[in-house]
Amino acid sequence: MSQNKLTKQAFRDILLKIMSRKSLIFLFFLVLSSFFWLMMTLNEITEREVSVPVVLTNIPKNVVLTSDSTDTVRITVRDKGYILATYLYGNKIRPISINFQNYAREEGHGSVPNADLQRLVFQQLYNSSRISAIKPEKLDFYFSYGDSKKVPVRFQGKVAAGENYFITDTRIMPDSVTIYALKELLDKIEYVRIEPLNLQNVIDTVRTTVRIERLTGVKAVPAEVQIELYPDVLTEKTIEVPITCINMPEGKALRTFPSKASVHFVVGASLYRSITPEAFSVVVDYKELMEHPDEKCTLHLQAMPNGVSKAQLEFDQVDYLIEQI
Repeated sequence: MSQNKLTKQAFRDILLKIMSRKSLIFLFFLVLSSFFWLMMTLNEITEREVSVPVVLTNIPKNVVLTSDSTDTVRITVRDKGYILATYLYGNKIRPISINFQNYAREEGHGSVPNADLQRLVFQQLYNSSRISAIKPEKLDFYFSYGDSKKVPVRFQGKVAAGENYFITDTRIMPDSVTIYALKELLDKIEYVRIEPLNLQNVIDTVRTTVRIERLTGVKAVPAEVQIELYPDVLTEKTIEVPITCINMPEGKALRTFPSKASVHFVVGASLYRSITPEAFSVVVDYKELMEHPDEKCTLHLQAMPNGVSKAQLEFDQVDYLIEQI
């Protein structure tokens, strides 16, 4: 038995050595073939898109850029693979500088043509490289001479509360921002909006930061604001509201039967106890009654407090009596 075990162990050791040797040989040729494939690939002529940062320089102190001071152009370069690799992963490509004074115009707009962009980029490329495309075709920038004004920020988007919830309050902080632009453009702007905010099934308080929507030639400070949304649980309530008469001439009085109207509505749980009859207004219009005489007068829910929704009268007509006083 002992001899058989030794024989099996020796056979197993020999087999493992053979397999290990084969694995090493396989790995060697795999690495070698991968190396040759990589060399062939890098030596082929191909095209790649490369991003090049652009920086505006020599900006006067009285000038405020109303577009991004740093932008990017994307160039499609044709060359051998190993050359393109130095552009993509090395430090060969550096930001190009655009002299503000050379391209700025009095109307608050400057434009760098495609030919100038290509020339500035090409200075950093190897002689063998060729530029087959550049985006954008021209680089625009906008500026003002310090004119500004403060304008309110308005919400933009769609927010849907969860089932049996509704949004009780939406807050924007700060609620106004300072905008910089040419005076002619400032005079036309009364407010700015946030970038569209779309949320679904909101059941908890939401606090998020959003950017001010970009306007061409306008810079907002700050460029971001905080939005807070407060949902609340919906609760049904009914309240008795006294009926009053409007447009009633002197010397006359109108009595209704009953004297109060039931108003059904939905309100958030946090406001449930604070809603009182005095916050509502249920009226009869005397002029309407004289124009369309009837046995019953029509009730109108004229006013309701903030936070109340789906308000409706239990009945919209009642008996009445006009008295001479």
